[in-house]
Amino acid sequence: MDVYIDSFSEWLKGTPLAFVATHYPWVWPVCQILHFFGLVLLISMVGLLDLRILGFGKGLSLRSISRTIPLGVAGFALNLLTGAIFVAGDPLHYLRNPAFQFKIGFIAVAGLNVLVFHASGLSKTVESLAPDDDAPFGAKVVASLSTFLWVGVMYLGRMLPFLGNSF
Repeated sequence: MDVYIDSFSEWLKGTPLAFVATHYPWVWPVCQILHFFGLVLLISMVGLLDLRILGFGKGLSLRSISRTIPLGVAGFALNLLTGAIFVAGDPLHYLRNPAFQFKIGFIAVAGLNVLVFHASGLSKTVESLAPDDDAPFGAKVVASLSTFLWVGVMYLGRMLPFLGNSF
């Protein structure tokens, strides 16, 4: 596995993205700010929906809350871009770090969770609920898993410098 990580890291170091990340001193701090901003958008929008599905703020309309999801998607896209710049700028430190590997795993499972939410029809059911209606059990399971995964992503991202001895 290390051979593949090393090969990919060497290739990544030669990309224009790596050049930008390593040759312009302002890029890294700007990306950190943007990454945090994207995280705030993502977690606040998805978190609001998850908490409402779980029964908090029952007076709020799920249809209205679900309209904010494009902001969460924009936050995720911003994090994807800035995260790619971070990894390109120092690939071995990220790719060999177990916290980073788990973080990527959590993001992948969160993506599958969203797919299940939409493919199963739970999203349509949730959007059709009146403000004081209780969400179905399946939606609550998806929302609970989503909350756990995104909190895990935040935790693992914050622990990157402390876990795995790579920074």
